Amino acid sequence: MNKTQRDWLTLMLMIAGIGWIVISRPPDLPPVTVSPRPGFVAPAIALPQANGETLPLSALRGQVVIVNFWASWCGPCRAEMPTLEKLYQAERERGLTILAVNSTVQDDEVAVAAMQREFGLSFPIVFDRDGETGQRYGVRMLPTTFIVDRTGVIREVFFGGPLSEASLRSVIEPLLGE
Repeated sequence: MNKTQRDWLTLMLMIAGIGWIVISRPPDLPPVTVSPRPGFVAPAIALPQANGETLPLSALRGQVVIVNFWASWCGPCRAEMPTLEKLYQAERERGLTILAVNSTVQDDEVAVAAMQREFGLSFPIVFDRDGETGQRYGVRMLPTTFIVDRTGVIREVFFGGPLSEASLRSVIEPLLGE
């Protein structure tokens, strides 16, 4: 094989290699959205309450926050609400608050108000009317609960429920002491 033939063979192999790279590349996929997880700052939440006032998560900085995504029709959500209220009443003086994010996109505000009265819920309830906040938090099931420390960092995530008081206390007690 002479030099010209080798050059042509090299050129053809390079063209074939480039062609193979082009046709075998993976398809263009949408960017991966990483769900919030322990050790990362909690995404911003700024949702309306029943009175129309917006309550941002950032306004709760300095407190330990239980961010609970729920709906009034959700059995496990209903079952854990008395536990959340009990914890809130017992520990709010130590800096615990609950931010109950109602998945209003799949619920009804009248049903939420009825549930709030039924269980005597006194912690803040906000409405995720378009489901955007739930999507940003990667909520795939109700209830989903995030424990956020005083600096705004997620410390624990619970999928499903109902959560027991002992499970919640095991996470929040050290945070309340910080």
